[in-house]
Amino acid sequence: MDKTDTIADVDHNRRRVLTGGAALALQASLGLTAPNALGATRTREMPFENGHRELVAFPQKRPLILLTNRPPQLETPFEVFGENVITPNDAFFVRYHWSGIPTSIDPATYRLKIDGHVSKPLDLSLQALRQLGDAVDVVAVNQCSGNSRGFFSPRVNGGQLGNGAMGNARWTGIPLRVVLERAGVKPGAVQVSFDGLDRSPLETGPDFVKALTMDHALDGEVMLAWAMNGKDLPFLNGYPLRLVVPGHYGTYWVKHLSHIEVLDRPFEGFWMNPAYRIPDNDCACVPPGTAPTSTVPIGRFNVRSFITSHMNNSVIAAGRDVTVKGIAFDGGQGISEVAFSDDGGATWQPAVLGKDLGRYSFREWSVKFRPVRKGVYDLRVRAKNRSGETQPLTANWNPAGYMRNVVESTSVVVR
Repeated sequence: MDKTDTIADVDHNRRRVLTGGAALALQASLGLTAPNALGATRTREMPFENGHRELVAFPQKRPLILLTNRPPQLETPFEVFGENVITPNDAFFVRYHWSGIPTSIDPATYRLKIDGHVSKPLDLSLQALRQLGDAVDVVAVNQCSGNSRGFFSPRVNGGQLGNGAMGNARWTGIPLRVVLERAGVKPGAVQVSFDGLDRSPLETGPDFVKALTMDHALDGEVMLAWAMNGKDLPFLNGYPLRLVVPGHYGTYWVKHLSHIEVLDRPFEGFWMNPAYRIPDNDCACVPPGTAPTSTVPIGRFNVRSFITSHMNNSVIAAGRDVTVKGIAFDGGQGISEVAFSDDGGATWQPAVLGKDLGRYSFREWSVKFRPVRKGVYDLRVRAKNRSGETQPLTANWNPAGYMRNVVESTSVVVR
């Protein structure tokens, strides 16, 4: 983008549909001009209590599932994941914590500040940032910590999301390590904090700031990304610069990144403690309805897999071969195998893994399925990563509704 870009900028050569009163309220709350609504309001019934949702579209996005309009929280319709292993920019989910989000950013005047426990504080333009080193790419999943929270039983507080608060993209940028080395990290540094341009509408609201350990920040994989799938970041996915933390939940992927501070002490801001904490045990779980005795910050993804070629109640023909496809991913070990069951988990067979786009990416899989009888089949899929971690057959529970990764069930009707 070579001019001032705003969330209200619309490419009239592409579909820009805004439907429903909630979507109009979103536009009004952000001071935007809504495109003309086309057709009737579209809705989606999520498979859990109070799951009625509108599908809305606004600049740079196709119709997505609206969870809240202020702040904007938009979920990807699950059928999108059957289109391609890479999630399109216009279908990528949106998550904000505060409604005070920027609505206009001029790339010519934007600056990234790096300071704190460094020998040479930096104030970088986008152009200067790009000139610090060679650009690198990584294909990585960004997943909200509360993805699938709506399925928790007993129900938990927080956004009631289905399985669509995730996406897989090719991110382009520069390693964070390059920037920190240029700033000169001083001995004794222990953590790095990250702040974006979004703000609480109330003075008492804690600024959304996240932190990584020094070793993690310098691992060469954490990235300052300016592009997504070969294009500038969509505005609502962090334009013009966001933190990319491969294998880690989206809470760390700070959008509209504006300030990096190197710290000589542990960061204790609200969004690290008490927010985004999980039970301090191997399963990150406690008995339903109870509270953990101790917690730690949420970190890497656990292993997950989904069927994407067929939705619940899909109809297929008896006696014919059908290819069932899907995706699997984890926090960076890489997927080693995927098993498929057509009888609710009583028996399993291996699926064929697709192309490996990197250990942080969705990994496609496929399997041949030939139903011989008519009726309802319970299809399930279970992934294992290279360290031996696999998905539980019974859902784990925690009070925040984080890290759900139970083996999913998809019912299909054979006729």
